[in-house]
Amino acid sequence: MRAMPPLLLPLLRSNVTGELLAWLYLHPENEYSITDLTARTGSSQATVSREVDRLMDAGLTSERRHGNLRLVRANPDTIVARPLTDLLAVTFGPAAVLPPLLEPISGIDEAYIYGSWAARYANQAGPPPRDIDVLVVGSADEDELYDAARAAERILGREVNISRISLATWTDDVDNPFVASLRNKPLRSLMQKRVVP
Repeated sequence: MRAMPPLLLPLLRSNVTGELLAWLYLHPENEYSITDLTARTGSSQATVSREVDRLMDAGLTSERRHGNLRLVRANPDTIVARPLTDLLAVTFGPAAVLPPLLEPISGIDEAYIYGSWAARYANQAGPPPRDIDVLVVGSADEDELYDAARAAERILGREVNISRISLATWTDDVDNPFVASLRNKPLRSLMQKRVVP
């Protein structure tokens, strides 16, 4: 049986390819090791390495070796760099843009994308998402979350809505209708700081 292409951008082979390209092209100043890209995409190291090889063969990325490390970055000199960056921002961009904006904010235990973007990421059919819905679990300052949302909007070119709930509500409030609805729909994890004993 043939694998379905991702519904966020059906031109790509997979969500892994889309996320790799988004991390590389939406952060063109950064170099990433294969291990780092593996952690950021949640894929296996073998899959990431294979996809990076394909991107290299297509001229979309460049790499350099530093000891045993293979450091990869976007190739800004390819003729498709600008349109590809724009396309990635409106498709796979949220998964690559939001984590670096949320990570410095204290009080975040977990963060997820939900709604139409998460549904398309999970290969559920539907129109392209018009906005990005983010759930932040914890006690993060709402002003800082607002600032992160506005920064993400400037990069992604669409509205970003961040909802915050407490960790207790997320883990213990079984009667909360908002939490119940989220648990029955696709979620794309952005970060998890909480350590479970």
